[in-house]
Amino acid sequence: MSNVGRRGVACLAAFIALLGTSWAGDSLWGKVTEVKEATLVTLDYGSGSYPIRIVGIDAPRPGEPRAEEARQLVAGLVLGKNARMRLARRGANGEMVCRLFTDDPVIGIKEVGVELLRAGLARRQADYDEKYGELAQAESEARAAKRGLWAAAK
Repeated sequence: MSNVGRRGVACLAAFIALLGTSWAGDSLWGKVTEVKEATLVTLDYGSGSYPIRIVGIDAPRPGEPRAEEARQLVAGLVLGKNARMRLARRGANGEMVCRLFTDDPVIGIKEVGVELLRAGLARRQADYDEKYGELAQAESEARAAKRGLWAAAK
């Protein structure tokens, strides 16, 4: 390995050591302190916070039908509670684009994006799904049950 490569590895190791115990690989644990919209929350990891955008789904934006219902579902799952994010990528605007998981002793570990889809309060992005097709399966379940966005118009 070249000196540049060794220095890069050493810098990366030092950076990870500085992060403390909040990081484990591509995951970060913390407490959700704000739910701005269904797919955008703030995760406080102790020494700072990150805006977290849930990967792979599109939920109604503020002002659109069912937006507040979707935001409330997410708030009920994670607001003021411990949660874990798993980084997919960094967004162009600085957001961490992630999978977001509950970390609650009562409800257990649930993926927030999957729960939004299962409730019919989001749509899966056509070009994205998880390893085992969890997002497509949850959306299909909501469509078949005519929940949320898939409910018959009245």
